[in-house]
Amino acid sequence: MPTRTVIADKPAAAAPSPAERILAVLGTRLPAGAELAVCWRDWALGSGGAASSGAPPMLRRRAEQALSERHGHDPGNLLLHVWDNADGNARMAVAAALPAPLSAQEQRSWLALAQAFIDTTLDAERAQARIVSLEKSKRLQQALYEIADLAGADLEMPEMLRRIHAVVGSLMYAENCYIVLYDDQRRSVRFLYFADQKDTYVAEPEREFSEEEMANSMTFALLRHGQPLRGPSAVIRQKLGVMRDPSHGPDSLDWLGVPMRRDDRVCGAIVVQSYDTPASYADEDRALLGYVAQHILTALDRKHAHVELERRVEARTHELQRANRELQAEIIERKRAEKLQGALFRITDLAITSENLERFYADVHAVVDELINARNFYIALVSDDGQTLQFPYSIDEHDHVRKSRRLAKGLTEYVLETGKPLLADRAVTRSLTEQGKVIQHGPPAYSWLGVPLFRGEEVVGAAVVQSYAEEVTFTPHDQNLLMFIAHNIGNGLGQQRAQESLRAAHAELEQRVEERTRELAEANMQLRAQIGERLRAEQRLTYQATHDALTGLPNRPHLLDRLSAAIERARHGDGQAFAVLFMDLDRFKLVNDSIGHAAGDELLVEVARRISGAVRGNDVVSRLGGDEFAILIEYADGEENVRDLAQRLLTVLGEPMWVAGRELFPSASLGIAVWHPRYRNGEELLRDADAAMYRAKEEGRDRCAMFDEAMREAAMHSLDLEADLRRAINSGDFEPFYQPISRIVDGTVIGYEALLRWRHERRGLLSPAEFISLGEDSGLIEQVDWLLYEQVVNRIARGVEGYVSVNVSPRHFRSPDFADRLLAMFEAAGADPAQMRVEITEVALLDDAPRTLRTLSLLRQRGILAQLDDFGTGFSALSYLHRFPISVLKIDRSFIAGIGGSGRPESLALVRAILALAGTLGIETIAEGVETETQREALLELGCSYGQGYLFGRPTAQIGRMATA
Repeated sequence: MPTRTVIADKPAAAAPSPAERILAVLGTRLPAGAELAVCWRDWALGSGGAASSGAPPMLRRRAEQALSERHGHDPGNLLLHVWDNADGNARMAVAAALPAPLSAQEQRSWLALAQAFIDTTLDAERAQARIVSLEKSKRLQQALYEIADLAGADLEMPEMLRRIHAVVGSLMYAENCYIVLYDDQRRSVRFLYFADQKDTYVAEPEREFSEEEMANSMTFALLRHGQPLRGPSAVIRQKLGVMRDPSHGPDSLDWLGVPMRRDDRVCGAIVVQSYDTPASYADEDRALLGYVAQHILTALDRKHAHVELERRVEARTHELQRANRELQAEIIERKRAEKLQGALFRITDLAITSENLERFYADVHAVVDELINARNFYIALVSDDGQTLQFPYSIDEHDHVRKSRRLAKGLTEYVLETGKPLLADRAVTRSLTEQGKVIQHGPPAYSWLGVPLFRGEEVVGAAVVQSYAEEVTFTPHDQNLLMFIAHNIGNGLGQQRAQESLRAAHAELEQRVEERTRELAEANMQLRAQIGERLRAEQRLTYQATHDALTGLPNRPHLLDRLSAAIERARHGDGQAFAVLFMDLDRFKLVNDSIGHAAGDELLVEVARRISGAVRGNDVVSRLGGDEFAILIEYADGEENVRDLAQRLLTVLGEPMWVAGRELFPSASLGIAVWHPRYRNGEELLRDADAAMYRAKEEGRDRCAMFDEAMREAAMHSLDLEADLRRAINSGDFEPFYQPISRIVDGTVIGYEALLRWRHERRGLLSPAEFISLGEDSGLIEQVDWLLYEQVVNRIARGVEGYVSVNVSPRHFRSPDFADRLLAMFEAAGADPAQMRVEITEVALLDDAPRTLRTLSLLRQRGILAQLDDFGTGFSALSYLHRFPISVLKIDRSFIAGIGGSGRPESLALVRAILALAGTLGIETIAEGVETETQREALLELGCSYGQGYLFGRPTAQIGRMATA
């Protein structure tokens, strides 16, 4: 029977729908001329159905009507059947208009086949729908985990929001996104984050925009509306009654805004928009963004709480520092007061206890010398007749014997005459001399200080200190101090005649000093208590800064300090040999992703406990971060003991453990770096131990590896090669080699693949296998690719028959301007873009599907077609073959190598399947790695049109002339 076509509106390359597949299969089991319709109502798939291309509308309506009837059967040439699935949550109907009645046996057979096939097809679609739903749930859960982790990470707010934007972008189209906080009391907003392709505004998180400043803003309208909004900007403005204002940015074809709520208050919003694609967002995206928005608000709240806590801690610290400074100043002042009161007490005591006036003066001098510099000191008294100035006490380094003299115009007499203290340097002395007020007596002093001595209201003498050196200069403070002492000296002279009153004054002074001393002792005790608490706080902070918060193990800075000490001892020959063991848990991310981060933390704590229990007490076990640990050990009996310890650690770690109700069998990869004089610091030891750990992972995990000279030489070789690679980029030492792509039947060349080669200055011509991985690790491969693209474009501009294909890595598709930059090269060189094809891998398609689709579509519009390289080695999913504009499949050389001779039969079957698939989808195929005539004949027999390999030509630096294709 002929196969019937169905009514469908889909691209030619699209996969058939379930209804179309049902019609295609069931139609072949009916007589010629029969028409068919199928309908269903399903709990998971909803309502659906289809009819064959020639079926009258009545036939499908009859099938749909039957879904509501209890029994569906029409006599005559109409075959109708309706039934429910086994679970009772789906109902199906099939109707067939027959040119002639079927026999009862034929009807029963066909209806049984129809029921079984339709049930099977819809079951498969339900399973696929559940898979898609689970994948979406998994991506959402992972995104929420990432947002929660970002909220607790030690990141600045802009960086945290940028990463949150990246997470949202993994769930929907979010190239244009901004986040605002709303103050409903002040009626103002702050733009915390702003990223837009067309609007050049840069977010200023601290700046507030009032509602008056943004009267016609859709953002304010969204915040007032309080509910999610979706659609073109013009439609939303009309709905909310907002006027168009160009100052608020360009219009978008699709705009999605979701408020962020705290309880019942709107406190912010997140908005995404698209300028070039209408209907970019669906109700599912609106619900998803609303769910994510609340988690973003939680993350912002946690971040603001953390910042506020740090601010309060800092303010409290400044407050304690200020209080400490004030307390220290008060202590100094109290000590000064205590010292001054002690001097007063001593002078008062001397006035009572001194044997004679000479001893009294000498003791007073000693007291004064404790308070100020009194190396040169004398006391002058006026004689009873008021005519002579006497010096009962004088100590002077230049005037050893100061004799009495008649009152004249000396500095001392000036003090006696004025009854006021005099603080004079040489300038003041010179001025008084020039005015005729004083006459210099004795050696001139550099600084001179004299104060009067009183007995009651009468000036009876003076106390003087002076300095002959520039480094000793008296101050007004010294003047006040000496005035105070001089007053007590004068009183002391009178107290010689009133012992009783002096004793009473002495007792009162002693009591005051005792009270003041007690107050100072109490203040000192409080200060010591505060200092002790401060020291304990510093010790706690020091411990926290040098230990891991989760496991309590020393952290990386602590380990580096211990390593520095060990290296210093080893360099001076007074320390034991030591080694660093770098350990990384195998598949730890799987634990976090499957049973949660809390279980991961529990696993890390148990691992830390086991490691600590397996080493000696003087070894240092440190957690560097994540699932990485390092152990510093000392050994004396050879490196074999280090290997034994490493193996023992792996054995202990591999014992089963229960985490979150599950039995886990953890394993680890361990690298060892032994001390050598070439190491200058601990970072270098950790680096080499880390490199050895990666070697252990490469060898199969759950093992240890020792860093040796081979690893060191490999590392040095990589460094040298990277330096050479950078120089080669600057000097343009890369060139394309062209390998022909030929028609298999006659060998006609239809195009070329440009293969990268490096003409190294010392090692000659290098293939990509010798440097491509280093270029990808260092990020330099993109620059190398652009050098290659430029040479290929220039070669096309000079004239090429056919096309030239170039390899494009997934890195390029992450760049939003890749297509524009490549097309600009063609425009600058005057070359035809249609003569270039880009070869991409399945990884590039799946890495960022929306961006890749846009890039490939733009290139296709300009004539640059896409070829899928190494097909069959990756996911090989049919879904992306009709989603992406793929023109050519290149069958991987591993399948071609298995064809012919003693090849593998499965390779032939796989190649046949790929060719059949490509033929069905209307996609060309190129077989890679064709090297033998047997392979060519087999491919020709299978129907493969084009091939590439050594059989047709090796890569060369020049493109040869091609026959007309």
